[in-house]
Amino acid sequence: MILSAQHEQFPLARPFTISRGTRTHQDVVTVAIEHNDQSATAECTPYPRYGESVESVIKQIDSLNHQLPEIQLTRANLPQYLPAGAARNAVDCALWRLEYQAAFPLQVFAIKPEIVTAMTVSLDTPQAMAKQAMELCELGTKLVKIKLNHELIIERVKAVRKSAPDVDIILDANEAWGELDLDKLFKQLTQFNIRMIEQPVPKGMDNKLLGINHPIALCADESCHTSNDLDNLIGCYEVINIKLDKTGGLTEALALETKARALGFKIMVGCMVGSSLAMEAVLPVATHAEIVDLDGPVLLKQDRANGLLYKAGMIHLPL
Repeated sequence: MILSAQHEQFPLARPFTISRGTRTHQDVVTVAIEHNDQSATAECTPYPRYGESVESVIKQIDSLNHQLPEIQLTRANLPQYLPAGAARNAVDCALWRLEYQAAFPLQVFAIKPEIVTAMTVSLDTPQAMAKQAMELCELGTKLVKIKLNHELIIERVKAVRKSAPDVDIILDANEAWGELDLDKLFKQLTQFNIRMIEQPVPKGMDNKLLGINHPIALCADESCHTSNDLDNLIGCYEVINIKLDKTGGLTEALALETKARALGFKIMVGCMVGSSLAMEAVLPVATHAEIVDLDGPVLLKQDRANGLLYKAGMIHLPL
C-alpha cells in the first residue's frame, strides 16, 4: 500500500468572510492510495483554527506512508496512527473508496436522491448580505446560512430576513458571541424565525449556555469533533455539527452520529470549503441529518470535473 498527498488550490467565486477573516481561495490536500492494482483518492481541508496547515497535513500523511511496510492499515486501526482531523479524514475516505471503488457511497449506503443544503451568506454589511440572500433565493435556495461576528447582529439578520422572507435561516457565529449578553440576544433573534444558531460561544466556554433560555436551537460545531466530546455538551446544545475534517473521516462520523442520536441530539452535517470530492464522502450521514450545509463546491469558482449537481438549493444525485 502506498499513500501520497498533494496540495491543491481552488479560487473562490467571490471573497468569503466569516468572523475570523476573509479569503479568496481555498487550499485543500488530496490523498491518493494505491494497493493491489487499485487506487482511490480523497480530499481534506486543513483548518488553521484547529492548528492545521497544508504542510502539517502532508507531513502527517507522509509519515504514515513511511510506516506502511510494517503495518496493515485499515479503517479500524487508522486512529492508532493519525489523530482526528483533516489528515485522517482524507486517508479514511480514501480507504472507503479503495474498498468499494465506484460503488462508494451511493451504492454502499441508502442515500436520498435529493438533499436540501444550506447556501451561505458571507459576512458583510447588512445591505450586501441582504443582496447575497436575495440572489440565492432567486436561484431557488430553501435554507440560508448567515455568517456573523459580534457586531451588527440584529441589523444583519433583519436585512437578510427582509430580503429572504420565505426561506429557513440558520445563523453561524463561529464562536464570536462569548462576551455578549446572550439571554438578551437570543430573545431579540426570535422575531426573525431563525431555525438554529451555530456555535455562539468559543469552545471551552460552552457552560455559559447552561440555564440560558433559548427558544432557538443551538448547535455545537467547534466544540464537537468526535464522539468523545458529546458528554460535555449535554444541556448546552440541542444539535451537533458533524464534519469529516473534524471527526477524521466517515468511519468516526458514523459512530458520532449513532452516539449523538442516542443522547438526544439532532444532527447537522457541515463542511469546510472544498470540492465535490469532499462533499460526496459525507453523504451517508447527510441523508439522515435534520440540517445539511454542504455548499462548499458552490463557493468555488470551479468545482472538480463530474462534481455533484447543485440546483435550486439542493444536491441532486443520480438514481
